[in-house]
Amino acid sequence: MKNFEEIIMQRDQKLNTDEEFMSYALHLATLAAGRTSPNPLVGCVIVKANEIIGEGYHHKAGTPHAEVHALRQAGEEAQGATAYVTLEPCSHFGRTPPCADALIKAGLQRVVVAMQDPNPRVSGEGISRLRKAGIQVEVGLLAEEAEKINRPFLKAIQTGLPYLLYKAAATLDGKIATETGDSKWISNESSRRLVHELRNQLDVILVGSETVLKDDPALTCRLPEGRDPVRVVVDGTLKIPLTAQVLTASTLSPCIIATSLAAPQEKLEILKGMSRVEVWQYPEPRQVPLKQLMCDLVIKGWNSVLLEGGGGLAGALFNGGLVDEVEFFLAPKLIGGTGPSLLSGLKIDKMAEAIPLKLKEISLETGDLRIRAKVLNRLANC
Repeated sequence: MKNFEEIIMQRDQKLNTDEEFMSYALHLATLAAGRTSPNPLVGCVIVKANEIIGEGYHHKAGTPHAEVHALRQAGEEAQGATAYVTLEPCSHFGRTPPCADALIKAGLQRVVVAMQDPNPRVSGEGISRLRKAGIQVEVGLLAEEAEKINRPFLKAIQTGLPYLLYKAAATLDGKIATETGDSKWISNESSRRLVHELRNQLDVILVGSETVLKDDPALTCRLPEGRDPVRVVVDGTLKIPLTAQVLTASTLSPCIIATSLAAPQEKLEILKGMSRVEVWQYPEPRQVPLKQLMCDLVIKGWNSVLLEGGGGLAGALFNGGLVDEVEFFLAPKLIGGTGPSLLSGLKIDKMAEAIPLKLKEISLETGDLRIRAKVLNRLANC
């Protein structure tokens, strides 16, 4: 498959094949990355006589779906046309009417679907409805690419857990700070910009209390058109100060403090009274139950999590089988010593028990060594 950049360059000239039209629909879907949860990313292109007559994508949960945008643009020309949709059209009434019915009413002749929707409310019913109406339906074109852009949605639907990406910057010898705790800056400016792109695209940013105490981050997205993620701090004993930037930053994004029964009552009440701050107190003596926290994030409608916490929290999440992917920026620097590492909270005694990864991307584009890899032994479910 051609990459999205090649497809967009061609868009102003001519797209000719089913694969090219579906690639363009996939590109459209990604334009709403980070905006559609709990819904998936979906793009739609309507083609007649090899010309695009309508296109659209799902912008946000509760707003019209991709097919509706494309049909509105196509108008009456949709009669007898082909629609390329990155996910099976919905067949149920939610906050919007069924898209399968809209395609049938418009008189489409053919619908090409990248992948079936695993949502039990759809799960083949949309495809079946189209076929019963006499529409030719083909399923599976660029299915792997369609699954890739919707990994958070797919995991949330199938397991009740969010897709969790652990991002960290470290020196080439694996340290995330010096022995004195100094960590600014390990990675370069180009790498840090990519991190803000991740914050813009994922629903939640997660850290532990130690990160807040040491670095006092605001955990906002500093891209010009960026969207701040929901901020979540794991703090079993409410150690973070009330003046922490994560609590006081000027943003519409909520900050959730996940804590335990060990939280001081007076501080608990102060936090509950702060603007845009929520306190989730779990009935545990001191430790926040991380798996339950992850399940609760999905219940709230957030499908993806960017972990930017330290090695302790990261290790605990790995131990729980809750991490799906890692993205490490390794700076060409060495500091040695006994400073904190990427996974100080993960303790493995034998190499045979090491967590396996599948390398997905290795790049030197930013000047740091950027490594993205999939975690292969994810086991957890809600």
